[in-house]
Amino acid sequence: MEPRILVLDGNQRASLAAVRSLGSKGLWVAVGEAAPESLAGCSRYCRQCVTYSDPYLSPRLFFEDILQQIESSGISFLLPITEATTYVLLRYRDELPDHIVLPFPSSEAVEQLANKNELFQLALEKSIPIPDTVICNDAEEGLKALNGLDRFPVVLKPFKSKVLVDGGIESTQVIVANTQEEARNAITSNSFFRFPFSIQSFINGTGQGVFALFDHGNPVCYFAHRRLREKPPGGGVSVLCESAPIDESLRKSAERLLRSANWHGVAMVEFRVAEDGTGYLMEVNPRFWGSLQLAIDSGIDFPWWLYLVSTGHPVPEPVWKYRRVRWLLGDLDRLYLVLKAPLSRYSLSRKLREIFNFVMPSLRTRHEVNRWKDLRPFWFELKHYLRALKN
Repeated sequence: MEPRILVLDGNQRASLAAVRSLGSKGLWVAVGEAAPESLAGCSRYCRQCVTYSDPYLSPRLFFEDILQQIESSGISFLLPITEATTYVLLRYRDELPDHIVLPFPSSEAVEQLANKNELFQLALEKSIPIPDTVICNDAEEGLKALNGLDRFPVVLKPFKSKVLVDGGIESTQVIVANTQEEARNAITSNSFFRFPFSIQSFINGTGQGVFALFDHGNPVCYFAHRRLREKPPGGGVSVLCESAPIDESLRKSAERLLRSANWHGVAMVEFRVAEDGTGYLMEVNPRFWGSLQLAIDSGIDFPWWLYLVSTGHPVPEPVWKYRRVRWLLGDLDRLYLVLKAPLSRYSLSRKLREIFNFVMPSLRTRHEVNRWKDLRPFWFELKHYLRALKN
């Protein structure tokens, strides 16, 4: 029987990268989203578009819609892209038909790494550096813990960015507090601090990630990239990035963690590298990442290889190539933010240089969304971008 893949979260750029990867190999790929149209659903490699209930509003109804699509479309492989859809499928995975492949390890293994409080305890056991950390079960414990702290800033880090609650999914956020008063105000004014969280020392340094694919506890491949431009400019989503050599010490730390959880599937292990070169573990995300297209262009085809290892097929030997990838509309947003910033932050000469760099990209730079062989996703993105400007 022909394998049929359903890629979820169709408006994510990582979903588009996965659909292009899998569809270009001749696989039958459908795209699901809570809206009738989506970025990845416009790709020439999408065979069918699926609409499901919003998992944020009704996780259970979303899952029942997925079950219905499995039956009606003959789906055999589910590929969630965001944490929201991933956590819902993992909660109800025992109800999935036996023939469905969900490329994740046991729910306990996912919880061990995705739950930051459990992750930091595991990291200590494995001698992997983490910031000074106080684990708190709720806001009351957090307020008490602040009394014993005299070094600021601190980072208030919820145990998960998406939390399944009765009837929905609640989003949380990491907050940097520069004083004890700021920390107390953050804990008391944000309802998500009723969930477990940690208080960590702030690490001055740069963020670096190790992207990995594991096959039942064994590493298949790794990848790393370097952010060249971000939106907003001070730090955020990557809009221009390039493939980079993997830091060996970070790779070893990531491997110890993933092996200990007998990991299966993809994972994004994030570190913050201090000025002295120490890589402090920040989090592990059990999903694809925003710059997935860069890895594929660089010869590390994570979606295709994830499908291969999850269906018992051999994976070809990785051949790494240097590449740059640019998200054009995100880069345009960034340029706008730079140009409207005060001259005290960006001088006139700096702004002119930013304009030149935007209109004259490197010849080695590829576009993430707009590609000549598959242009419809870019027209979809551009239409919604222009519509948002009018509102």
